[in-house]
Amino acid sequence: MRVHVVGNVCVDTTFRLDRFPRPGETLNASEHADGLGGKGANQAVAAARTGADVRFWTAIGNDAAGAWIREQLRRDLDTSHLTMLPKESDRSTIMVDARGENLIVTGASCATAFDPLAESGFAASIERGDIVVMQGNLHPDATTACLRTTHEAAVMTIFNPSPLATGTTPHLSDVSLVIANAGEAAQLTGTGDPDAAARELIRRGAGTAVVTLGALGCLVADGEGRIERIMAPKVAVTDTSGAGDVFCGCLAGCLAAGMDLAAAARVAVRAAAVSVGRAGTLGSCPDRQEMKTLMETTEAETA
Repeated sequence: MRVHVVGNVCVDTTFRLDRFPRPGETLNASEHADGLGGKGANQAVAAARTGADVRFWTAIGNDAAGAWIREQLRRDLDTSHLTMLPKESDRSTIMVDARGENLIVTGASCATAFDPLAESGFAASIERGDIVVMQGNLHPDATTACLRTTHEAAVMTIFNPSPLATGTTPHLSDVSLVIANAGEAAQLTGTGDPDAAARELIRRGAGTAVVTLGALGCLVADGEGRIERIMAPKVAVTDTSGAGDVFCGCLAGCLAAGMDLAAAARVAVRAAAVSVGRAGTLGSCPDRQEMKTLMETTEAETA
């Protein structure tokens, strides 16, 4: 079983501040740094660190940033499936305040131009029983078509609808598992109650649903709408950037390893808790040994 992550990759520039600036205000950051990021890349690396066989399908620009991105990805992933476009590579600016909360703005010209189904190797590499993971960074039409095509091919489709495109409603009938945070789930369903939102996502066609709740962990809703709550360990928060991506990628990797959804979510909650105790987006993700320990611990608890 292979995990295909289809999404974006970018250069992240992170600024650390005591507080976020007000409109029209300029603040000096206490520190800043560049790093590899993008929801697609974050999730692909997190999945790979669980030991899963991962293929990452994305687009980079034909510039120095694109070459840098390729070299960084090689640390964890096979980069032979990257598409180079005649554009500037995508970039994100991330502001992190003293509480560890973040604000993110992304320039996504490569992501919105990327069509995975136009890449000859993508459809040919999909096999029955594989897992396809997507987010909301690509053009909505490309996301919709990719989810439909892979779902029809008897592939498990995981959709993390983040960022939510204005005016766009995901086609949940092509989604085996939807993973949304509480805010996204509320925006998609019109209800601020996470339990009700999870059930509504299933009513609208998703096979199963996970709603992440930050420090409170997550809830897992099966196809019948039955809810299981999974608590997160208490940790000191340094930076929440990328925690949701660690959760999604780790969960996909654990499913590929044969775990059931509840067990996979337990590992993912713990991996996300590790990440918020560290600075950075991709840099905060647990490494392969840490992922292995989390998976083994969880399996031993449920044996």
